Amino acid sequence: MSTDRPESAPRPSSRPSDDGVVRRTAVRRPEAVALAAVVTLFAVLLGLWAVLVPPFQAPDEKAHFDSALHLAVGDPWVDPGDQRMTGIVQAAAGQAAAGTTAVPAADRSTVAALRAEHPGADPAAVDQMTQHPPTAYAVQATVLRVVGFEQLRWDHALLLLRLVDALLLLPLPVLAWAAVRRLTGSPRTALVGAASLLAVPELASIGASVTNDALTITLGGVVTVLLVRVLTADRRRRTLLALGTALGLLVVTKGTGLPAVPVVALGLLVAPGVVPRGRRLLETVAVLALATAIGGWWWIRNVVRYGTVQPDGYAAIRPPQAFPAGQGPSAATFLDVSWGTVTRTFWGSFGSNAHAALPVWLTVGLTVVAVALVVGWAFRRSPVRRAVVVLAVFPVLLLAAQTVTSLRAYLDTAQVVGTQGRYLFPGLVALVAVSAVAWRRLAGSVRVPRVVREALPAAATAVAAVVAGLGIRTAATTLVPTNASGYAVWSAGPLGDRAVTAGCGLLVALAVVAVLVVGRVGRERPVHPDAAVHQPEALPH
Repeated sequence: MSTDRPESAPRPSSRPSDDGVVRRTAVRRPEAVALAAVVTLFAVLLGLWAVLVPPFQAPDEKAHFDSALHLAVGDPWVDPGDQRMTGIVQAAAGQAAAGTTAVPAADRSTVAALRAEHPGADPAAVDQMTQHPPTAYAVQATVLRVVGFEQLRWDHALLLLRLVDALLLLPLPVLAWAAVRRLTGSPRTALVGAASLLAVPELASIGASVTNDALTITLGGVVTVLLVRVLTADRRRRTLLALGTALGLLVVTKGTGLPAVPVVALGLLVAPGVVPRGRRLLETVAVLALATAIGGWWWIRNVVRYGTVQPDGYAAIRPPQAFPAGQGPSAATFLDVSWGTVTRTFWGSFGSNAHAALPVWLTVGLTVVAVALVVGWAFRRSPVRRAVVVLAVFPVLLLAAQTVTSLRAYLDTAQVVGTQGRYLFPGLVALVAVSAVAWRRLAGSVRVPRVVREALPAAATAVAAVVAGLGIRTAATTLVPTNASGYAVWSAGPLGDRAVTAGCGLLVALAVVAVLVVGRVGRERPVHPDAAVHQPEALPH
């Protein structure tokens, strides 16, 4: 992440005020401009993904859109496995005719017309999304109602929800910046941490689709930032209140947020500071109780009602089945499919069936480098090692949870399902923060010329932007039909093509600007990368 060599920690020049509030370290204009450039670049990238991917070609988008429509028209949230696709969505999918020119965009029907022509639901088509809480879909349904969705063309309603989800994900670079800056005290490291999100094209692809992941990922980032504050000696009541609230909202949005619960509890219990054991325990219970009242009750309800934390929405169409005669479970098969799928769908594998993938050498290489870096440098002895370990537990638990779920499904159905790299994204800000510490330590242990060291933040930002562009190119050449107006870039004829071309040009221009402004941010005042515990008053709020 950063390229600054560790320097000896100075004596604190300030101290907490009488009420225990840590004094604020100002964000200077070059840093603010650089962060704004990265966020703007991320926003344009999200917008491009929203218009580039053909309708219903994002993972599970058809079911997500259907669930939002169910709530928008006033249908109840039914038991897992009981919801069926609306006639609206089934007819819209027929008009989309992915990859063909069956129905030009200008001739597509409004939602109201489809509802009149295809009332009710298709009894043969399961919408599995009621296995999740309705929170994200309630947000989407509210937006649809506000704009009078029935009078919109169905593809415009779909695009609207894509843009809403993109807007929900947009704060993520700021959250990554805040977490890294608080943990390391380094503005340059924080800016590279924010820009590093560009190197995960799957993130923008998913975030700019109709999904329940966008809200989940952002809430996971909020929880991580607040946890970093706790782990760097901020136990003020408002911080704990915000943490409990964010955690509750996270878990009531999607089950992939549940691993954050033990991570938050662990952080509260082991965070540095002279805090009596009884108070630590009381604060931990209070934060978890607040989270339970806001969102944890949903999962308790599931256990009471269904006997399991999350029922399988596909149970009706994916019943248990035996392995073929003479065959049985294979650990090698399971690990091979799981490893390949997780790495591929973490970095970038696009389309409804995830068939438009980044090169294998790139995804495997990025994974090996990232894991080796974290294992080799993130956990070395230092005052912040405790914080780094706690943050690392979040993505590890996310991976472990989906592996266990997938293994159970494999043993029951003889199919390796439920392994997705995007399921790690609620812990992505934690991954960035842990990686930032590792990169900073690595940079401090290697002697390189100063000019090289000063250029590395800009170089890292440039590499991330190139990977982002590679993701766009992969999707454009694999998912998009030769005649783009067939599925429409949301406009008939050449207008849509020109809009995407202009967007790509803007993306390149903004990438150049982001690289330049990140590279121009000066070296921060000498703050040791491990100063977070020894002098939290020197760290930014």
